[in-house]
Amino acid sequence: MPVFFITADQIHANAVTITGPLLDHLRASLRVKPGERIWVGDERRRRCHIEITHIDRRALRGTVLDQRTGPALTTPRLLVGQAILKGERMDWAIQKATELGVAALIPLVSEQTVVRPKQGRAGAQQERWQRIALEAAQQSERWDVPTVAAPSSAMAFFAAPDQTALKLILSERETGQSLGSVSFPSSPADTITLAVGPEGGWRDEELAQARTHGFLPVTLGTRILRAETATIAAVSIVQSRLGELG
Repeated sequence: MPVFFITADQIHANAVTITGPLLDHLRASLRVKPGERIWVGDERRRRCHIEITHIDRRALRGTVLDQRTGPALTTPRLLVGQAILKGERMDWAIQKATELGVAALIPLVSEQTVVRPKQGRAGAQQERWQRIALEAAQQSERWDVPTVAAPSSAMAFFAAPDQTALKLILSERETGQSLGSVSFPSSPADTITLAVGPEGGWRDEELAQARTHGFLPVTLGTRILRAETATIAAVSIVQSRLGELG
């Protein structure tokens, strides 16, 4: 059974109240009834097993039967800067990256991005991507939901000041270091940033900007991969090296 994410203010002692889109999903799509039991989680990495006591069009109410707290983080956070991909490829990349445990995703507009956010639609697009991440986190029973940020230009993303312990940029044209041979930090207080390009790859000036600001060029070897496949392959390698997979 998936974990349904709510906010901490919807949990009051031993009672839970659910409203909004999740209520509509539980009521209309899953058709849950009083007496049934579901798991809910919040942004504090708290998970509650609840028994539904009441449900109507305005609210679902339940009683907490069991409450658990997520295990302490033991590995660095992985942040992915993903150049925006065409159509469902971006959706798929966000979904699978969420399943693999990334902490945050930043959609990037690069020089060779085919599909760019339409003026006035960026907010709606961000909300849609965040919903995809939420649904993937629920289905994969994560303790938290990755944040999908507002789209940013790739050049600004590379130049932004941060406290990241390791910054990597994936490039098929670089004679860079193999991603599998990189030395990774191990502290859960650290963050690793991984930038992945669009279908046409990074432009030379983007790679130069990234290198100037501390990004290490890395490759996946000799295989030629589609952009969305490269994202998942790279995330999988990083998570395996960190001990999160395998």
